[in-house]
Amino acid sequence: MQKKKIASITLLAGAALFLAACGQKSSTSSSEKQVMNTAVTSEISTLDSSKYGDTTSSEILQNSMEGLYRFNSKGQAKLAGATAVSRSKDQKVYTFTLRKNAKWSNGDAVTAQDYVTAWRRTVDPKNNSLDSDSYQVIKNGTKITAGKKAVSTLGIKALGKYKLQVTLENPISYLPDLLTGAQFYPQDSKVVKKQGSSYGTSSSRLVYNGPFKVTGWTGSSIKWTLVKNKTYWNAESVHLTKLNYQVIKTTSTGLNLYKAGDLDYAPVDSDYVKQYQKNKDYHSKTTPTNGYMVFNLKRKTTGNVHVRRAISLGINRAQLVKTVLHSGKAATGLVASDFIYDANGKDYRTSAGKLAGYDLAEAKAEWAKAKKQLGKSKITIELLTSDMDASKRVGEYIQSDLMKNLPGLMVKLRSIPLKSRLSDTTAHKFDMVYGTWQPSFQDPIDYLTIGGLFNLETDYKNKNFWKQINLAKTTYATQPAKRQAALVAAEKQLVQKDAFTAPLYQAGVSYLLNSKVKGFRLSPYGTVAYYWDVQIK
Repeated sequence: MQKKKIASITLLAGAALFLAACGQKSSTSSSEKQVMNTAVTSEISTLDSSKYGDTTSSEILQNSMEGLYRFNSKGQAKLAGATAVSRSKDQKVYTFTLRKNAKWSNGDAVTAQDYVTAWRRTVDPKNNSLDSDSYQVIKNGTKITAGKKAVSTLGIKALGKYKLQVTLENPISYLPDLLTGAQFYPQDSKVVKKQGSSYGTSSSRLVYNGPFKVTGWTGSSIKWTLVKNKTYWNAESVHLTKLNYQVIKTTSTGLNLYKAGDLDYAPVDSDYVKQYQKNKDYHSKTTPTNGYMVFNLKRKTTGNVHVRRAISLGINRAQLVKTVLHSGKAATGLVASDFIYDANGKDYRTSAGKLAGYDLAEAKAEWAKAKKQLGKSKITIELLTSDMDASKRVGEYIQSDLMKNLPGLMVKLRSIPLKSRLSDTTAHKFDMVYGTWQPSFQDPIDYLTIGGLFNLETDYKNKNFWKQINLAKTTYATQPAKRQAALVAAEKQLVQKDAFTAPLYQAGVSYLLNSKVKGFRLSPYGTVAYYWDVQIK
């Protein structure tokens, strides 16, 4: 879960998780036409899919590896490393037939055992995976990561060289989306055994089964290259021959390189949107990533429900988007809109309705109740944010808006390094905390049970909420209409009635893209660039 918070907060910091680009100068040569010069804003942490915890590593893995499923151009999860799948009558056991023509870049076959090896490494407590929470849906996943079951009991089994069986705790509808994630990729068992603890620590200490291979990454380098993987089963569909990556941490630097013709893609953060939004190369996209606040229920002031409701209702979200973010849109609930649809194509957010928003009159009424219950006319509350410029700007807006709208409220802003912010939040050293979070799969339960909701399981004891969540996971798992009704009830309890969290906005990403680049797209979550279908024309 920590990985998701880190990645999402990085997204907000300039909406610049990466700077993907084509080299305009080199593309004029026919021999180099399919070479791109690409950049990201941070270094790779690891290429071990069991241990990564950042967006850059995720982007590189998603372009160089392939799992059972991959997103197509429409953002739909489709079989990739597997050619067929069958499901048991109780919808808990999936049997995958793997591609017999899938190879690792060293020529080894991609086998069912390679998935078993990788998944067991990810849930093994000794590896401290930041994504082991994704395995809660796999049989015994939660107990294994808690050290209560042996790694070998995980619900995955090789039935043969090319036959893989996956067993779930309960039926779920979003398994294909979930299995597109890098944390579910296979790992060449022979290479893992040979490299030991060095696996994935440099580009030469692992092999690849996806569209590209990584070269030149030493473990700390700020430049590396992706080259077309000729052993990839679908190599004929990959047009680019090379992507030269470099780390560029300053958005202005990327924009200057774009204007100079050295990049064909560059992000445009909130400071530059007005300057570039009329540019013919400008593009903007609203993502399902949340900007939100969470309250510390263990402290007397923020433990008061009227305080929390007043604060949530007292923030003008539309104005925040308009004057500070310049992209994205105001949140009306915790679950993002235009992201999750039912069998009839109806947006979940539409069905759930508006559960959060700006209502000054109601905010003042709740604030009056809070002051009366607390016996105070003046109240001081601290807002914790990371020290990234974009996070601080949002924090300053919230501080100003609340102090203007709620008489007697003093908001103190504390901005600290992200790592410290995460640590202080987990340790309950905050009153209210601001951050962002991106989902891992397209289902409301991801937002409602993980969602960047610090200390949810330990602090939030509402029986109705957990009853509805449990019904959605078990009794109603195969009954879509009843399951959605339970999830909507849970969201209403969490957001509207108890205000455990105050959803603020859905983050946007803006960028400049040269018209010569065709087939470029972002992940459905708006966080990483996909180069599988890119072609320079």
